[in-house]
Amino acid sequence: MSDSSPLPPVRLRPEAELARDALATPLLTRAVRLARWAGPETRVDAGGELVEEQLPAAAEALGLDPKDAEAAEHAEGLADEAWQVAVNTGLVTVTDEERGTVEAGESLRLLTSGSPQDVLDVWLGALETVIADASVPDLGDVDALLEEAGEDGEVDLSSLDWDPEAEAAFLDGVLGNLYLLTVDEDGPGEGPVPLPALAASMIVPDDMGEPTNDVLEQVSDALMRLDDQFRLLEPVGLVEFQPVDEDVLAEAADEGEAGGAGEGSAVDEADVSRYGMVRLTPLGLYGLRVRLLEAGFEAPAVGELADKGADVLLDGTAGFPPGAARAETEQWLARREPLAAARELLSAARGVDAGAPLRRLCCQQALALVGGAAEPALREVLDDAELGGLARVWLAERGAVDVPAPPESMVFWLTIDTVAAQLAAEGNSAELRELVEGLAAGHSGFFAAAWRVEHPATAEVLEAMGRLHPDKRVAKEARKAAFKARSQRGE
Repeated sequence: MSDSSPLPPVRLRPEAELARDALATPLLTRAVRLARWAGPETRVDAGGELVEEQLPAAAEALGLDPKDAEAAEHAEGLADEAWQVAVNTGLVTVTDEERGTVEAGESLRLLTSGSPQDVLDVWLGALETVIADASVPDLGDVDALLEEAGEDGEVDLSSLDWDPEAEAAFLDGVLGNLYLLTVDEDGPGEGPVPLPALAASMIVPDDMGEPTNDVLEQVSDALMRLDDQFRLLEPVGLVEFQPVDEDVLAEAADEGEAGGAGEGSAVDEADVSRYGMVRLTPLGLYGLRVRLLEAGFEAPAVGELADKGADVLLDGTAGFPPGAARAETEQWLARREPLAAARELLSAARGVDAGAPLRRLCCQQALALVGGAAEPALREVLDDAELGGLARVWLAERGAVDVPAPPESMVFWLTIDTVAAQLAAEGNSAELRELVEGLAAGHSGFFAAAWRVEHPATAEVLEAMGRLHPDKRVAKEARKAAFKARSQRGE
């Protein structure tokens, strides 16, 4: 995922709702319980972790009642994880490093008396802790490795075949792709994403046709890694996760591959859920957007432009998908009186800069949401060279009376402006090709008149029409007209 262009805008839940979700996450709930349990007798080591003797009591404080040794080990693992989150988020603080004593931290107070943003900040700290842990693979026999450590206590990480930076980058990439799939209007939205598809998005090159056996094996390995990682990430509320089926894991262990998801075989669509499904929660969507912003990505959110001027709205929504653009515009209009909003939009739509045609197209779409109250504003610009055509279209679509017919020069100007806007919005799309064919077919003398239009984008539009039209004769006409337009401008 590149940070060179904005990501699709995300629709976030209100902060108060997200804060309630954060407080209800299993991991933060456990961390809070341990922070309240900690007292003068609680002891930690030099790294702030609970000493081993304290883990059974911590597990008991969480209400865990293990019945056997295996369950006890699991309970103590949950307690250890929750304690780490409590320390890292400031729910507890070490008061005496030499004696290893702790007390409740400032963050604990914020969770009960702070603002929703305070709560979310604490949760974000918990999220970072878990993501860092999830980036660390199973190290196998850690005790044996520690025994082999040198006199300086350093462990030879090269023997683990583990690159910490690469592991962190891999998980960041996976989470970035999951975010993109969730916010993209053509993606699954709030629906779950199959784990094999997410693994493949990190492994299979975009330009690869049929994946090789080697690539499929890498996808299978990545699938198993993601299964482990999302099991860790679910308790912090980042995702809802359906793990890989236990039978698939057993097959993978027996066969050395991911249950048929590896060499040369395809996952049956009916069985895809057996290989794991994951979806971002609304809280997870919020958390990943914060991380993307901090990493330098442009990750807009619907509603950010509601208090900005019309010029910012039109420029901002120009790159939005249709649904997000409409939602953003509706929020902007909700804060304004309709007629005043229409006048502000029309004023902002003026201009001869390269972005002006697309700005006018966005203005036209925004005015469609204003309703009949905008009519006086549209009538005020009927004689405007840049807005008169747009105004007539708007009025005609609503059956308004006494709308003067446009002069031919205005019709051609609006046509050039519309194609320029479509070029900026969609590039050489199939819809634009249909528009170009329709224009050429509907007016026999179109190119003879179009090159004379005094619009900054006339030459560029005619060149595009020559490039897009399938008829070689018509395309040649368009290119000749583009040459005349450039000559007229002295280029």
